[in-house]
Amino acid sequence: MENSYEEGRLLFIKKPMNWTSFDVVRKLRNVLKVKKIGHAGTLDPLATGLLIIGTGKFTKKLHELQGLDKTYIGVIEIGRTTPSYDLETDFDSEDISWKNIERLDFENARIKFIGKIEQSPPAHSAVKVDGERAYKRARKNKEVNISPRKIVISEFKIELDNLPEIHFEVTCSKGTYIRSLASDFGRELGVGAYLKKLVRTRIGTYKLEDAFCLEEFIKWHNESCR
Repeated sequence: MENSYEEGRLLFIKKPMNWTSFDVVRKLRNVLKVKKIGHAGTLDPLATGLLIIGTGKFTKKLHELQGLDKTYIGVIEIGRTTPSYDLETDFDSEDISWKNIERLDFENARIKFIGKIEQSPPAHSAVKVDGERAYKRARKNKEVNISPRKIVISEFKIELDNLPEIHFEVTCSKGTYIRSLASDFGRELGVGAYLKKLVRTRIGTYKLEDAFCLEEFIKWHNESCR
């Protein structure tokens, strides 16, 4: 079984909560006993969902897969903000005036984020600034200036039945930060927001429903090697 992974395969894994994408790669490298292994598209530690893993010669396909559109579902909470735009850091502001926002205001804000837009990655991200990861600079309270990037959001659906939580679905291009989308959406509403939950459900034609839970895959693999 190990030989087939060494030669090359694509694996579709459901990334667990509180694991980095590299944690998953490192775990599978040890389990599968392979040298060449990587993933197609990073998920933040607090995000879950589809992670495509390539081994052997299939690692050459990962760059192509990274360029595919992706779909996410999750929850944005308006009226509160954090420096990291998610729950990795503590709340730093609160605004209860979200109760006064009309449904039409939500719709007007939503449509501004559809199409080709410019987006700045979060200060708490892995983007390099002057040779240092942005999140490391942010944690040291150093200034973090990251230039905006052009992205495409082809679909942005929201549900307003459980305010201040907004359930959403987004389909977007490579390089889109959903944390930034959440923060920018809250800023557009004038009350702030952060990303409370995120699940990646699709990469190109590959779907989360067809992926293995990490523990299930490891158990299956170990049993098949007996």
